[in-house]
Amino acid sequence: MKPVRPKKVLGQHFLKDLQIAQRIADTLSDFKEYPVLEIGPGMGVLTRFLLDEKHDLSVVELDSESVAYLNQHFPELQGRIFAEDFLKMDLKQLFPGPFCVIGNYPYNISSQIFFKVLDYKDQIPCCSGMLQKEVAERLAAGPGSKTYGILSVLLQAWYDVEYLFTVSEHVFDPPPKVKSGVLRAVRNTRIDLGCDEKLFKTVVKTSFNQRRKTLRNSMKPLLGKECPDYSSPLFDKRPEQLSVEQFVELTLITERNLKNQSDKES
Repeated sequence: MKPVRPKKVLGQHFLKDLQIAQRIADTLSDFKEYPVLEIGPGMGVLTRFLLDEKHDLSVVELDSESVAYLNQHFPELQGRIFAEDFLKMDLKQLFPGPFCVIGNYPYNISSQIFFKVLDYKDQIPCCSGMLQKEVAERLAAGPGSKTYGILSVLLQAWYDVEYLFTVSEHVFDPPPKVKSGVLRAVRNTRIDLGCDEKLFKTVVKTSFNQRRKTLRNSMKPLLGKECPDYSSPLFDKRPEQLSVEQFVELTLITERNLKNQSDKES
């Protein structure tokens, strides 16, 4: 069977370097007791190493040409190749218990993949893989970094995120226009944020909508112009300066003020 043609519309760039594929597979070496879901295996360059290391592996692949290739070359995956869109899958139907996620993620949906991982954070102890270097650095960035943003905060609230290594554009077919980065996110010990989780997401997103402004300005859509807590030193900061714990504090302040506003109106 002929090799699969990379498709631009699917963001496909097939990794050719086997040593890098092995290093990516090794990011799950401490999690062999869990089933693994590989996203976007393409022609299986990473798949072969995951199988060699005896992972209980399933794969999800949207490209029908790649699915046919995988079925022919990886008979051991029979019944575990899902020709679906990962972003639309109900993962609880596939995995009733914990499972890990790995992949050479398509650049065009990599952020969406991690948002979906967060939806299943209580089932996913580790998520690792390769994505655009800029995105990987953003996910791992800490407070004070210019690349620290919404997904950095939301992911780091629940995961310890580590940028592992950079991958040259020259080891892909076709070569992308940017470098790639390999990242690993391991679930931390946090069970509860200590605040309303939905409001926490809203607070993080609202504050970063005007990331160059102080929180006193960027939080006005939620808190209004006359919030009594604006005198707090916390509101002198910009969102990129806040740790996860400070965003929790900001959420609790917001929750209290929203309740006071509601009480006044009633």
